[in-house]
Amino acid sequence: MKNEFTLTIYSEDQIRLITKLSSLFLRKQIAILSLNISICEIENMYRHTLVVNESLDTVINLAAQIEKIIEVFKCYYSSNDEIVSKQMVLFKMATEVLMTNANMESLLRENDLKVSEIEREYVILQTVGRDEEMKQLTEKLKGFGLIEFVMSSRIALLKSSEGFCVEI
Repeated sequence: MKNEFTLTIYSEDQIRLITKLSSLFLRKQIAILSLNISICEIENMYRHTLVVNESLDTVINLAAQIEKIIEVFKCYYSSNDEIVSKQMVLFKMATEVLMTNANMESLLRENDLKVSEIEREYVILQTVGRDEEMKQLTEKLKGFGLIEFVMSSRIALLKSSEGFCVEI
């Protein structure tokens, strides 16, 4: 049975690793639902966060293969209940809708939408939340004439108190 898993990979080299990961995922025909690469708490290291929808056996095998890549120090896999994750979303709405629709004010408050930029023709709204929450909000805003939106990739941390440590 397929479930959503988050892979967290620690590496020193992001460019070569991306090439190797893409060929590994292509060979195994595994779709990456989300990919984020960022600096992390360890100097000169990167945290790669990937989201896949696969069986536990496939994810365990995949994590083991990723750890064999020279540039990789460690690869963790986690189910959604083992992590805290967020995504940011930007929405573009017509300024007129925001100013004239009485329901927009309550929608802004209920969903912690913040005004990021106001122009004569459009307003940019932003919020942060979990994937499903953001999808539901997007559907609500479509009913108000959503012009366009963009959602960031997932960022995630394990709920445990442990972190990754490199021994030097």
